[in-house]
Amino acid sequence: MKRIFLLIATNMAILLVASIVMSILGVNTSSMGGLLVFAAIFGFGGAFLSLAISKWMAKRAMGCEVITSPRDDTERWLVQTVARQADKVGIKMPEVAIYQSQELNAFATGPSKDNALVAVSSGLLYSMTQDEIEGVLAHEISHVANGDMVTLTLIQGVMNTFVIFAARVVAGIINNFVASNDDGEGLGMFAYMGVVFVLDMLFGILASFVVAYFSRIREFKADEGGAALAGKHKMIAALERLRQGPETGEMPAQMAAFGINGKRSITELLMSHPPLEKRIAALKARP
Repeated sequence: MKRIFLLIATNMAILLVASIVMSILGVNTSSMGGLLVFAAIFGFGGAFLSLAISKWMAKRAMGCEVITSPRDDTERWLVQTVARQADKVGIKMPEVAIYQSQELNAFATGPSKDNALVAVSSGLLYSMTQDEIEGVLAHEISHVANGDMVTLTLIQGVMNTFVIFAARVVAGIINNFVASNDDGEGLGMFAYMGVVFVLDMLFGILASFVVAYFSRIREFKADEGGAALAGKHKMIAALERLRQGPETGEMPAQMAAFGINGKRSITELLMSHPPLEKRIAALKARP
């Protein structure tokens, strides 16, 4: 219930901010240029607002406990390892957190390289070896160092803009076609909104294939970065351990793309992460 409330609140905030910006700019959506501006404001505005509050959302959605003062040797080692890796790649120390979950997973998020959060599940922290955890942390630090959060936000913004713009252009064409064959009546308001809704869904599915493709590339790059940072054998050991563990599923959709262990899908084209077998094979093939 808490996760649903946060998601609804975020979307309402996005709509409010975008509406205010459009009002200030005097955007007229009846023209093609106005429609493109409308689509870009909502498409990029939503994506970047989500990025700006990503740490706040992650902490609340996942119940993250940020380690400000390590309570035991395990937490102390965790913070020290993240600090060492962050220093090695030249970024500011991320916040380090633990969230309660039996699944083996971890994620990194944040609006910039120097304002990030790295969080690990309690299941991962207390069931994997230090070498395996070091590989996981190196993978997440590589995401931060590569600026993957911003990159994925830009891609999502472009796709959001495409969906909003294309759906309304096609709906307008359908409306004009109906009007030309129905004494100029065209679609009624509710029928038009229904067509837009259906087209938003269809174009959204197409866009999700593109976002998932770039997300999979991002995972291969983070694996390579993790291998360079922690050692190839540790990165492979981490992925092997994740492959042997239980299937993921507890992480909400808005966070799943940032976890090291992605959710499985009926088709690889919709997966945000390549299958672990392919990731392991890619690392083993590297010199």
